[in-house]
Amino acid sequence: MKIFSTSTKHLALLSLVLVISNANAQDKFKVCADPLHPPYSTKDLTGYENKIAELFAQQLGQELEYTWFPERMGFIRNTLKAETDNNKGFKCDVVMGLPTGSDIADTTKAYLHSTYVLLIAKGRGWDDISDPSQLYNLPLPKQEQIKIAMFDRGPGTDWLQKHGLLEQGIPYQSMTGDGENNTAMHIEKDLRSGAIDMVILWGPMAGYIQSQNPNNYISIPMQSAEGIKFDFSISMAVRQGDNKRKQQLNELITQNKDKIHDIIGSYGIIMLPEESQKQQNQ
Repeated sequence: MKIFSTSTKHLALLSLVLVISNANAQDKFKVCADPLHPPYSTKDLTGYENKIAELFAQQLGQELEYTWFPERMGFIRNTLKAETDNNKGFKCDVVMGLPTGSDIADTTKAYLHSTYVLLIAKGRGWDDISDPSQLYNLPLPKQEQIKIAMFDRGPGTDWLQKHGLLEQGIPYQSMTGDGENNTAMHIEKDLRSGAIDMVILWGPMAGYIQSQNPNNYISIPMQSAEGIKFDFSISMAVRQGDNKRKQQLNELITQNKDKIHDIIGSYGIIMLPEESQKQQNQ
């Protein structure tokens, strides 16, 4: 009797697992992403966010489905919060990379903590720079030779202003509107051509530029200081109120922490300890 009862329970449990598996299999892991945004995402699925999405979809037993949209102003409104043309649900359920705590969507726990990097092209007279402070302590004639990218938004520009180097900045837009080159690709070309010699750039984009010519750059992580924050945490985004999916993603991020870091690390991206880990170590 006991054997019969146990087998019955096992069969019931197996049936439940199959029901859940079938339910998951019927769903799709729907992601909205930019089709030309290395190292984050590409239509060829070569970005690190593509790899993480693929990992999660596999573990959920779901088909991975993309809706492609250029990452410009209004990206979340036109993707995560936008319904399909036939009004059968939303275009996607997940956006892979958004600053933790962003107010334009609900964000999961962080899966990446990185910082801005001072990236210097070698062989242009700046190979002795090993600390950003050396730039604003240079003699004025040498300072006037600096050609450094300066973005319309971002802490790098604040740093240049704070240290009297704003006149040496060459302005760039954070969102190019260029259908053939994203910001990282544009900066990489200008560094290579000599239009600029250095840039203060978000860690993943700096990693992408270094990967194109691994021995051609000096990479110096920027340190956050009073008034200028360079390090930020990155999460996945879901629609506000989609708490079940957020919980599911949080569990996947926790369970796959090492795999996620292996994926991101393989792109040469600098990773810092997460905020919670830093607080524990203090």
